Amino acid sequence: MLAINFSPFPDLETERLLLRRVNTNDIKEIFELRSNPETMKYIPRPLVKTNEDALEHIAMIDTKIEANEGINWAITLKDNPKLIGVIGHYRIKPEHYRAEIGYMLLPEYHGKGIISEAVKEAVNYGFQIMKLHSIEAMIDPDNDASAKVLEKNGFVREGHLKENEFFDGRFFDTLIYSLLNKY
Repeated sequence: MLAINFSPFPDLETERLLLRRVNTNDIKEIFELRSNPETMKYIPRPLVKTNEDALEHIAMIDTKIEANEGINWAITLKDNPKLIGVIGHYRIKPEHYRAEIGYMLLPEYHGKGIISEAVKEAVNYGFQIMKLHSIEAMIDPDNDASAKVLEKNGFVREGHLKENEFFDGRFFDTLIYSLLNKY
């Protein structure tokens, strides 16, 4: 079985980005991300309503990292430490050498290739360092932008689950994408 260890926390770097640990100084941006109906449009989770909710979300991220159950990075531009998004590996299944990747970006940074650049680096970390065999992504069928990011990064659509999630009084479909480790 896979042995996962996120200590010390791994900062990642790309041409334009620094992926660092989310911390309590990011409360304003986490609140902005998770309370915005536009950024949460395709994520069936409750909106953050208060700064305390945002702090709880940051604490949950820390708990997962400390327990080696998941890892999230703050997406920042190299010349600015402000969090503009988050990316991470969730639902890690060490027994299957598999994890789910997820990401969010503040709307003013959409369409600039930032998520694609962050996905490439997070995937490299997942395969090279975590030694995953496969990475999956679960997205809303209407989230065309996310599908394009995944396909650009080599992910293949594996399936369409019908009404497999229930949130806010209704059922949602999910598309499953995955990428196998070719290293």
